[in-house]
Amino acid sequence: MIVRREIIAFLSLILLVSCTRVSETSIERKIEKVEQGLLAEMGDPPWNRMDLAERMSYYNVPGVSIAVIDDYQIEWAKGYGVTESGKNEPVTPETIFQTASTAKPIVAVAALHYVETGDLELDGDVNRKLVSWQVPENEYTDQSPVIMRHLLSHSGGMTFEGFRGYAQGEAIPNLQQILDGEPPANSPPVRVNFIPGTQYSYSGGGYMIVEQLLADVIGKPFEVIMEETILEPLQMNAGTFEYPLPEDLVENAASGHRTDGRVIPGGWHTYPEMGAGASSWATPSDIARFYIDIMLTYTGQSEKILSEEMAVEMLTPQIENRGLGPWICDDGGDLFHFGHPGANDGYKSYIVAYPKRGQGLVIMTNSDAGDALYREILNSVTVEYGWVRDYTLLYIGIAFLLFSGAAGFLIFRKMRTSRS
Repeated sequence: MIVRREIIAFLSLILLVSCTRVSETSIERKIEKVEQGLLAEMGDPPWNRMDLAERMSYYNVPGVSIAVIDDYQIEWAKGYGVTESGKNEPVTPETIFQTASTAKPIVAVAALHYVETGDLELDGDVNRKLVSWQVPENEYTDQSPVIMRHLLSHSGGMTFEGFRGYAQGEAIPNLQQILDGEPPANSPPVRVNFIPGTQYSYSGGGYMIVEQLLADVIGKPFEVIMEETILEPLQMNAGTFEYPLPEDLVENAASGHRTDGRVIPGGWHTYPEMGAGASSWATPSDIARFYIDIMLTYTGQSEKILSEEMAVEMLTPQIENRGLGPWICDDGGDLFHFGHPGANDGYKSYIVAYPKRGQGLVIMTNSDAGDALYREILNSVTVEYGWVRDYTLLYIGIAFLLFSGAAGFLIFRKMRTSRS
């Protein structure tokens, strides 16, 4: 009996190792297909697929880092290229990038968390909670107050889209100076310029008000709030909202680059605009952990930060295709998805997640040309993971039929000529 148990255990171990190797081989095959399957346009035929390394060179993108989510977990994460042009430091899954606006949904979740605790209001006038600064009232706020729902869905009527950051050596403004557009701030004041809630207008300025709300109400520095509320619970260990970038993280940071491949002087700009996500640094795996939790919460499998009800509200269009943070797209069935792009000087990133499928993608690049590249990577991953129908076999079949038809015609013509 003991011998039989030992044999069964031994065979089980062999089966487990075999299955693990098959799984690893399957993932490696997926990675290879993604790396060699870049498409300029989604509908391009399979013979137009391109190699990732070649496209990085074509676009002058020194470094790219990717994390792919499958079955609500990170299936694979991989870095490509170098952290800075002209140097040999490779991009790895541990390399951090400026996330830019891809962090806005993270800020939105922190705000929604405190809505659920009762500290903030989703539909109350934000001036009732603001202490250190108030939204200046005007003819637009007289008709409708600014509420959190408006700010998170970019319908608060706030001025200007984003921020350009501060070069090394430039003076850095505080939050009130940014909100009022006072020196040394290099951005205009945050003001309401249409009736809140009546239209969509992307606004980083609106998210700066969210930052002020959280700081005033919770009574802690914003970066500490984000650390305690989001980063630590979700084990986003490499991430930070702190600015300037802490010294212990500098050696793991990818430098930003212009479209021609030149390094931004000093490596990157400093962004004090924490609420807009501009100050945030992270790895794709960090961001993937956040999106995994949102997907799990949306499908009723987690309540670490939000309730299922609030996650559903977050991923419900509020105005046009904007939820409370991310954009929303419903292609029907399990192809419902959400995400957010990001752009700081020298960095471009993109995130998409399919909560009903438990799948997603995070792409981070260290170049102003990264958006052109990440679209091609997105197309490759989209085909490989079945987010659209793959027409490869159809294309091959059509090509085969055309070739066979042409060959048959030539053969028939030659035979007819020889008979003559």
